[in-house]
Amino acid sequence: MDQYYTSAILIFTSFFTLINPLGTMPIFMTMTSTLSKEKRKKTAKKASIVAFFTIIAFAFSGQVLFQFFGISVNSFRIVGGVIFFAMGWDMLQARLGKIKYTDDEKKIDAYIEDISITPLAIPMICGPGAITNAIILMEDAQTIIQKIILIVVIAIVLLLTYLILVGSSKITEKLGETGNKVMMRLMGLIVMVIAVEFFFSGLKPIIMSMINAQ
Repeated sequence: MDQYYTSAILIFTSFFTLINPLGTMPIFMTMTSTLSKEKRKKTAKKASIVAFFTIIAFAFSGQVLFQFFGISVNSFRIVGGVIFFAMGWDMLQARLGKIKYTDDEKKIDAYIEDISITPLAIPMICGPGAITNAIILMEDAQTIIQKIILIVVIAIVLLLTYLILVGSSKITEKLGETGNKVMMRLMGLIVMVIAVEFFFSGLKPIIMSMINAQ
């Protein structure tokens, strides 16, 4: 039993660090700053659920899918970097949530649907690191019990992520409209820096492999 507890702790630590819900929280706050409390909760819930099923899907079939389509985690990093950069630029211009300011319920629901999947669920919560970690740990899990422990721990991490994102609503309400706009621009800069790191961390190994192949 001790080895299962140790394994669970290691899995939890690695996923919590890679998913980093505390780092995702400020971005979530700026993207949902003018939504109602219920809408923010709905967005956090959908993003967490989508991220959970995406991680589980890759854990069971990620290696096969990557080989089948001939793609790599580095390619995933590059695409994630491009998505992050575009999102960060919009945040810097305070244009990120322009659809939020309408009273049209259908447009608000469309906005929630859009951001909860991309970029919140993928690649913010379920990024290349979390996907790679899931694939490796699933391959290392030799028994059914180990596989169950992995799935349960991932679920716990995503539940904590949901609770942290929902808790950010109180901070958003206290900041007010001006505070949220300032935070949006600051986070825009940070997200663009993250985007550059993502992009070049994926590009460098690809370029190195091309040089070594010649």
